[in-house]
Amino acid sequence: MSDDSYTPPKVWTWNKEGGGRFASINRPIAGPTHDKDLPVGAHPFQLYSLATPNGVKVTVLLEELLAAGHAGAEYDAWLINIGEGDQFSSGFVAVNPNSKIPALMDHSVSPPQRVFESGSILLYLAEKFGAFLPTDPAARTECMSWLFWQMGSAPYLGGGFGHFYAYAPEKWQYPIDRFAMEAKRQLDVLERRLAEAPWLAGDEYTIADMAVWSWYGQLALGRLYEAGEFLDVESYEKVQEWAKRIDARPAVQRGRMVNRAFGDPKTQLHERHDASDFETKTQDKLNAAE
Repeated sequence: MSDDSYTPPKVWTWNKEGGGRFASINRPIAGPTHDKDLPVGAHPFQLYSLATPNGVKVTVLLEELLAAGHAGAEYDAWLINIGEGDQFSSGFVAVNPNSKIPALMDHSVSPPQRVFESGSILLYLAEKFGAFLPTDPAARTECMSWLFWQMGSAPYLGGGFGHFYAYAPEKWQYPIDRFAMEAKRQLDVLERRLAEAPWLAGDEYTIADMAVWSWYGQLALGRLYEAGEFLDVESYEKVQEWAKRIDARPAVQRGRMVNRAFGDPKTQLHERHDASDFETKTQDKLNAAE
């Protein structure tokens, strides 16, 4: 279908009936739609999220911190179902006025500190625990550059390519071609960097790798938008090797499961309140107990 006949009006107005998978929850204003407090568990950190790439960044880091012996990183992870509009509750908006997952509350400080935007959460936790963030100034700067590269680039992959390729109500060649070109350019940026160093910041695994992997690593592994063949992701050999190396880490495997509410029930841990939940409270086990 061609959209050549569309002429933008002088003043845009919201079409509530606009198509797309997420049309029912999209709107042009901020703020809550309903009153509901957020639950609070026993641990210092309260995470409100869903296992999208942005949510996975944070749960991967929290699991990596715990695996590295930082007991103070214990956390409760509460499921925010964005398809049902949980992100527009008054409680969630108080933590993140932008109504996007993930959002974090740190109850180890007084008053409790809210942290929103996934990159900000990664930096906050890495600085708090002195982990997965280089201390050498040059390496730290490189880490920050790649972290912010991901934050600036991923909207072209998610809201651009992913939307028009996987979620738009109709397939239009122009936006798919435009954003496929940009997605492949970004993969080539990564390919060239990973030909220079084993990790994005240099010689050590950092929050930059976690952030970029959650989007581009999973894309390379065929997990996003069922677009692996379309984008020829196998041709990016250095990205493939890096993505598989991260994917093999036990903490990453656990982090992918937290707040996951889709896919194989064995990989879904809707809420996480204790390390033992990975063995006892995955969705397949909860379903079997009903």
